Amino acid sequence: MKDLADHIAVSVRTIHRDLKNVEDILQRYGLQLQKKSGVGIQIVGNPEKIHELELFLFSVSHVEYTPEERQTLVLCTLLEAKGPVKLIGLATDLHVTIATVSNDLTKLETSLTGFGLTLLRRRGYGVELSGPENAKRRVMRHIIAEHMDESEFLSLAKENIQKKSVQQIDTVSDRLMGLVERNKLLIVEKAVESINADLSYSIADSAYIGLVVHLALAIERIQQGESIMIDPEYLAEQQTTKEYRFAEKLAGQLERAFEIEIPSAEIGYITMHLRGAKLRHDKEYLMEDSSLQIALKTKHLIQYVGERLEQDLTGSPSLFEGLVLHLKPALYRMKQGMGISNPLLEKIKGDYPELFAVVAEGMEYAFPETTVPDEEIGYLVMHFGAAVLGRRSGDGLRVLVICSSGIGTSKMLASRLQREFAEIKSVRNISVFELNHIHKSQYDLVVSTIPLPNYEYPYIMVSPILSPAEVEKMRNYIQQHTNGPMSAVNIKSAQRNYDKDVSRLQRELYLIREYADVISTLLQRFEVGQSMPPAPVTVLLPAICGGLLEKGIIADLQAVVQALLRREEVGGLGIPGTSLVLFHTRDDQISIPFFGIYPLDAAIEVKGMDNIMMEADTLLMLLSPGAPSPQAVELLSHISSLLIENETTIALFESHNYSAISAYLTTRFDHYFSEKLKEIRSV
Repeated sequence: MKDLADHIAVSVRTIHRDLKNVEDILQRYGLQLQKKSGVGIQIVGNPEKIHELELFLFSVSHVEYTPEERQTLVLCTLLEAKGPVKLIGLATDLHVTIATVSNDLTKLETSLTGFGLTLLRRRGYGVELSGPENAKRRVMRHIIAEHMDESEFLSLAKENIQKKSVQQIDTVSDRLMGLVERNKLLIVEKAVESINADLSYSIADSAYIGLVVHLALAIERIQQGESIMIDPEYLAEQQTTKEYRFAEKLAGQLERAFEIEIPSAEIGYITMHLRGAKLRHDKEYLMEDSSLQIALKTKHLIQYVGERLEQDLTGSPSLFEGLVLHLKPALYRMKQGMGISNPLLEKIKGDYPELFAVVAEGMEYAFPETTVPDEEIGYLVMHFGAAVLGRRSGDGLRVLVICSSGIGTSKMLASRLQREFAEIKSVRNISVFELNHIHKSQYDLVVSTIPLPNYEYPYIMVSPILSPAEVEKMRNYIQQHTNGPMSAVNIKSAQRNYDKDVSRLQRELYLIREYADVISTLLQRFEVGQSMPPAPVTVLLPAICGGLLEKGIIADLQAVVQALLRREEVGGLGIPGTSLVLFHTRDDQISIPFFGIYPLDAAIEVKGMDNIMMEADTLLMLLSPGAPSPQAVELLSHISSLLIENETTIALFESHNYSAISAYLTTRFDHYFSEKLKEIRSV
C-alpha cells in the first residue's frame, strides 16, 4: 500500500479508503482483492476475467483533475443548481470518493466566506450554496477570470470559435463556459460593442470582457428567475450619472434580444460596471468631479515612490496621466467592492519585488482610507515600471503593440521595446478590438501579448513583461525581417510615401486645426484680473462672470454663476497645500473654452478638495462649453494637471504675474502641440 500511495502521490489512508470501491468493481468480474499483512495486495481470480477487466479499464476515459480544478467544477455545479446537490452525484461525476468531495467542500467554504456565501451541508440533504444573488454572480465572474484563458475568451467574443472535438470538451474552461450559453455571450458582446461606440471614452479589453461576462451571467440568471437586490439610495445615486443612460440603452437592446424584462436594480449594476471600466485613452477630462482630488493624491504617490527609488519621477506627464486614468475607476471599483483579476500578478511580484513593495507602501501613504488589493497594486507597478525603464527613440521601425490588460501594461511593454531595440522609432498601443480599423501598412512590426487567431499578417507574440528569452526571439525576428535592400520592412516603408489618401490627409488637417484653434483661443483669452476685495463666493463669482459676459466668453451670467455654485456644493474646490481655489464647470451658456486667474486682496476661507477648510487668495476659473470638442476636453484637462505639476508651477500661479504665467502656458502648449502633431501624423 505504501508503494501505491507513493506512486499516486496520496496518503496510505486514502489508498485504504479507495480499495473499498476497487473491491466493488472486482466483484462484478468475479475477482477478489487478496491482502496479506507484510506482503501486500493482489488481484486473484480467473485470468480471462482479469483480461476482461483490463480491456474495460483501457476503454475508460475521463479527465483527472487537480484539487483546484475539482473544487472549481464542484462550485460550478452548486451555482447552477436550484436546490441541494447530493455528494454521491458530485463524487460520481468527478470520479472520486465522497470523502474527497467532502474535503473539497471544506476548502471551498473558506474562500466563499470572502464573497458573502456559505455552504449548507446536512446528512441526507446534500449541499447547497446559500447567499445573495449578487454574491453568486461575483463568484461566477471571479472563477471565469481565474480559470478562463483570456485569449480564448477574446476569440469567443469576436465569433472566432473553433469547433472542438468531443475528446477536448471535458476541460475546466469549457465547464466554466457552461455557466453561460455561447450564443448568449455573442449577442451580449454585440450589444456592448454598440454601446462602447457611443461612449465618450473607450473601455479597456479587460473591463470590456468583465462587462460582457457580467451581462451574460445576468441574462442567464434572470431567465432562471433569479433576481438581484440593490440599495435604493445607491440606485438613486447611479441614476444621476451619465453612464446610467447608456446602461438603460444597453438593457433595452438586451430586453428585445432575449424577450425579458430587466429590472432597474440590474441596470444599476450595469452602470457600476461602466463607471468602473478602465479607460484606454491617454487623456481624460480632469475637470470632472473628484478627478482633481485624485490627481493631487497621485502626485503624492509619484513623489513617494520616486523618493524611495531615488529617482525623480515628477517630470513624467505620461506616468501622471496614466495613473490618474487608472486610479479614478480603480478607486471606484475598490469602494464598491468590485474585484479585478490580474493574470500577470505573480510574474510582476517575482520580477519587480522591490517596486511592488514600494508602490504598495505609496498607496497606503497617498490613499490611507482605501484598502488596495494586490491585483490593483500589480497594475500600478506596470505604470511605474514603464516610467522607471524610460523611453528612447531611434530612426527605424514603427511598432504596433496589442495588449489586453490596459494602459499600464502596454506602456511598460512599449518602454521595454524601445529600451531594448535601438531600431524601434515609435510604438503605438491599441486594443485587440481596434485591430481591424488600423492601416497595417503604417507599421513595420506587430507585437501582441495575446494570440490573434484570424490575423492574416505576420506578428510576434510576447508577454507584457518581455522576458530575456523573448528579447532574444524578437531580436532574431527583427534581423530576419529587416535585412536586405528591399526587405518587407523597406517595401512597406516605401509604400508609406504613396498610400496616404485624401480622406486621411483631410482628417489629419482637421485634427491639427482643432488643436490649434483651441490653443489659440485659450492663450488669446487668458487673463489675470484686477485684485478684488475679499467677499463670499456668491459675490465674487457674479463680479467675475460679469466681465466674461461683456467679452462674449459666456452668454448668460446667471446660468453660469448657478452652474459654478452647484459644482461647489458637490465638494470642495480649494487645492490643498496651496492658496488656489479652482472653480470649473461645463454649461451650454459658455461660448468658448476659457482659463483665467483672479487674485484677492486678502484670503477667504473655502473648503478644500480633501473637505478640510483652507485659506485661498487666488480664484482660478476653468470653463467649458456644454458639448466641448474632444480637443477642448484634452487641453482643459492639460491645464488642470499643470496647476498641480510641482511646487514651482504652484508658486507661479500664486504669483498673479500675467507675463510669467502667459509665457509658461505658451511654452507648455507649444510642446503639447508638437507632440500631438507627431501623434496625428504617425497614425
